[in-house]
Amino acid sequence: MAIRSFRPYTPGTRTRVVTDFSEVTARRPERSLVVAKHRRKGRNNRGVITCRHRGGGHKRLYRVVDFRRNKHGIPAKVAAIHYDPHRNARLALLFYADGEKRYILAPSGVKIGQQVISGPDAPIEIGNAMPLSSIPLGSNVHCVELYVGRGGQMVRTAGASAQVMAKEGDYVALKLPSTEVRLVRRECYATLGEVGNSEIRNTSLGKAGRRRWLGRRPQVRGSVMNPCDHPHGGGEGRAPIGRAGPVTPWGKPALGLKTRKRNKPSNRFVLRKRRRISKRSRGGRDS
Repeated sequence: MAIRSFRPYTPGTRTRVVTDFSEVTARRPERSLVVAKHRRKGRNNRGVITCRHRGGGHKRLYRVVDFRRNKHGIPAKVAAIHYDPHRNARLALLFYADGEKRYILAPSGVKIGQQVISGPDAPIEIGNAMPLSSIPLGSNVHCVELYVGRGGQMVRTAGASAQVMAKEGDYVALKLPSTEVRLVRRECYATLGEVGNSEIRNTSLGKAGRRRWLGRRPQVRGSVMNPCDHPHGGGEGRAPIGRAGPVTPWGKPALGLKTRKRNKPSNRFVLRKRRRISKRSRGGRDS
């Protein structure tokens, strides 16, 4: 897989960088594995906008992805690699020996015709799913379960992987992409390898219209609003925000405030907290 840039024929192609989709082998999704999905557009059940800057975008069909990998001992062949409009990772279409078809997140390096299998006795190969207790130390895994049988909830974005650090008692220590080290039950399933399409981090949309196609509406900085619209607004010219730190439109602290509860029950499973992201690396934009 590679990325593709464009000559500056238009302002939108000057900075546009996209993936070349060379790994995608099928244009249309598997009909038995797609369902309609209602687009909430940032609104709750009363129609009130609770998440700003959402709406519009191209129509989508949701691909039903198998995060549980609960067909233990039944081999499957990778039939195709598909595009998924709801995530930045690619999907691998599996044809099981019993005739069933399922989607999984396509691991990096998976090949068409490759055989994958899940279960405690599965071989140590990319794309196979097994309990964390069966995975060797130092291995990279993705699509990790937090609760037994619930399905993979962690490490599902493109290019992500967690590392098996240690095993002790009923738990396995995983180093997550955020550098957080966390304990997970040894019975929880994970898939070997890292998620494919890692080049997505080097892409650039190039123009605001492509952002609109993805269902994201424009954002406006608070510092250019009026005082009645945002706490950062008002003043003459480029005035400072006039507060000790940046705040949200509703006056709550923003950009750096820790929101994790101190007494959250899962805190006892976190051996080392994730690294703190600096304001400069995050972009430093006010709300």
